[in-house]
Amino acid sequence: MTNPPPPGTHQLAVSGTRLAVHTAGSGIPLVLLHAFPLDHSMWALQEPLAEQVRLIVPDLRGFGASDWALPESIAAWADDVVAILDTLHVSGPAVVCGISMGGYVAQHVAARHPERVAALILVDTRLEADTPTAQAGRADLAAKVGRLGLGILADAMVPRLLADSAETPAAPGRADLESRLRSLIMAQRVEAVQTALAALGMRPDMTEAMRRLRVPALLVGGAEDAITPPECLRAAAAIMPGAKLLIVPAAGHLVPLEQPEVFNAAVLEFLRELPGERLRAAVGA
Repeated sequence: MTNPPPPGTHQLAVSGTRLAVHTAGSGIPLVLLHAFPLDHSMWALQEPLAEQVRLIVPDLRGFGASDWALPESIAAWADDVVAILDTLHVSGPAVVCGISMGGYVAQHVAARHPERVAALILVDTRLEADTPTAQAGRADLAAKVGRLGLGILADAMVPRLLADSAETPAAPGRADLESRLRSLIMAQRVEAVQTALAALGMRPDMTEAMRRLRVPALLVGGAEDAITPPECLRAAAAIMPGAKLLIVPAAGHLVPLEQPEVFNAAVLEFLRELPGERLRAAVGA
């Protein structure tokens, strides 16, 4: 068995480009896929999970420290995820977790490469394709970002990403969270943001693909999510066989940032319940 790389962020040669991937811990491979328009560092509060699992946390192509060469579709990002697993010598199935845009990518990993997925965790995301109105809104936002820069994107998104009650003992204060999110958005590339908006607008409806899912699934949503309201996760849970649903109070669109202790505990509990003695043992069951 090949040992995992030492903890830290690595530049991996993947699919003809270089992708930044943070790794830590050992055990069940847990892939964490970030939201739009952020990067892998949004998962910093999930680092304690590395005490019991092997974290694999990439910057999706075009974001963060990954190469700027951009994919044309959500499916291309999903193929990158599998290529990352191959490069890290993860031959068995991994648990794939994605939030928002990362959730769309995770769904495509499960649909395109089912043999590589042991379980699926979808956070603050939806199965349905964009409506024509939503597509037009993304196109308009992409044009504005091209003209005016990333500041207008941060102004539009940051207030909607967090719950009004984001001030909790389990998370930093709302002002600190807003400042951190704004910094993450401003650190991205205009071209990546525009390409991602187009890919998000063109993504297919995944309802039937998720109806056919045959691995355990955990769906997590913020009770105050204004972007993908809890009804989106409830609808997904109703059609995904055996899916578990958790709606987290005092959280908006970014549950892992707003309620990290609740989120981390839910992930570990879900992993401990996975079928297979080896998987359960790896997370201390």
